[in-house]
Amino acid sequence: MTSEMWLSDDKLNHLRTIVGDPDFSSTKYTFVKELARGGMGTVYLAEDRELNRLVAIKVLNTTEVTDDLRNRMIREAQIIARLEHPGIVPVHDVGTLPDGRVFYAMKFVRGSRLDEYTARNASLKDRLRKFQAACDAVAFAHAHGVIHRDLKPQNIMIGSFGEVLVLDWGVAKILPEPDPPWSAVPWHRFGQSGGKPPHSKEWSNTSAGTVVGTRHYMSPEQARGEIDQLDERADVYSLGAVLHFLLKDQPKVSKAAKAISLKARANAKEERYSSASELSADIGRLLDAEPVSAYRENALEKVSRWVSKNRFLILLVLAYLLMRIFLAFTSRR
Repeated sequence: MTSEMWLSDDKLNHLRTIVGDPDFSSTKYTFVKELARGGMGTVYLAEDRELNRLVAIKVLNTTEVTDDLRNRMIREAQIIARLEHPGIVPVHDVGTLPDGRVFYAMKFVRGSRLDEYTARNASLKDRLRKFQAACDAVAFAHAHGVIHRDLKPQNIMIGSFGEVLVLDWGVAKILPEPDPPWSAVPWHRFGQSGGKPPHSKEWSNTSAGTVVGTRHYMSPEQARGEIDQLDERADVYSLGAVLHFLLKDQPKVSKAAKAISLKARANAKEERYSSASELSADIGRLLDAEPVSAYRENALEKVSRWVSKNRFLILLVLAYLLMRIFLAFTSRR
């Protein structure tokens, strides 16, 4: 005779909290597995039962949900939802779990982080192309008044089709703008925000002196906690640090490439690229074997770059000349 032990709902919920698996029972999602865990939230793989597709769901780590934590999660979802760009993962849904934790669902991207991708010996040109795509996504965010503040290889994803996506906008800052485009968004639909748009002071400010970001990738002013002084050039510094990471294990790196990295990582923000789009443009010129703004070539380097860029044409002309010489020599015999 077998005995059965029944657990109350309260005990089941307590066990879920212990093992860390979120309770999606009140939503249209079914838990599959954990994907990644960060400081504020954990990302899970789940199935959308209504649309029969896999999604990634970010959930607050703690069940002790404060208004500040709840607002931060909703704010992050709203920021990403407004940044409709191929290089930024789209948000599908936002809601609250039975234990009070806020979650938001987004597109599930199959692929690997930039640091994992480059560890598989991606060529320098491929790395630079992926980096340029990340710069373009960040430039788009800047154009919409958003700075990321935590750019690093672990927050850049390379999808299975080679697409580049910038992730984790949890500590993003909204720059003040006189007539923001966010005003048309019905923020009250998200409930907890009280209808306040994310560019308002209540949403966008982090206390002065607070350090957000990742060591070795944050700008000097960010490391000093100068929150009010941060602008697009803080992200430019972080992108420069990402570029340095991509270049450091390469045996042959041009002086131009090193100069771009150094300019982006200048200690004084006035000496950096003024924008992510300007940095992207210099990477484009580097890939096209054109002179870059960060480095002044000497005459020999100009010739060397021209030769490198036009090797096929030069070989074609040399082959033609050799053929003419050969024909002229044989015709005299």
